[in-house]
This record gives sequence, structure tokens and C-alpha cells, in this order.
Amino acid sequence: MPEISRFLGIVVAIYWQEHGVPHFHAKYGNYRASFAIADLRLLEGRLPPRVMGFVLEWGVLHQEELMEDWKLAEAKKPLQAIEPLE
Repeated sequence: MPEISRFLGIVVAIYWQEHGVPHFHAKYGNYRASFAIADLRLLEGRLPPRVMGFVLEWGVLHQEELMEDWKLAEAKKPLQAIEPLE
């Protein structure tokens, strides 16, 4: 999995083979969700409410970096790690 960040038990990734709306994936235990980078809306899946809050907070702080990683993924280039939420 092309992991770009990990914090508070949450793993964030962007997959190289995916297309469509620029988005990222968040995994927490057995929960999984994907979020649009542009507006951070939930595209698919679910997370516990508290975890959802952490992911959205982190996403707001790193939207530009997420978009840069999306472009790298489209070009099949290595992704850059993004600072975790502290």
C-alpha cells in the first residue's frame, strides 16, 4: 500500500492505479474510507466519528501536499510522505 502518512492508528494512502476524482484513503482498524482532496467530502466507506474528525483536520492541513502526491501517483512516481497529525 502506498502509505503517505500514519497517525493515531490511522493509515493514509493514495493508490497509483486509481483514476477519477483526486482522492485519498484512510484506514483505521477494520474501517476504511476515501475522501476527495478538493473538498474533503467522504466518497466511500465510513470511520468512527472521532477518527473522521482527525482525518478531516489532517486533510485540511495538507490539501496541497495531497494534490501533489495525487499528481505523482498519476505519473507513476514515488509518493512523498506527509507529516502526521500531532
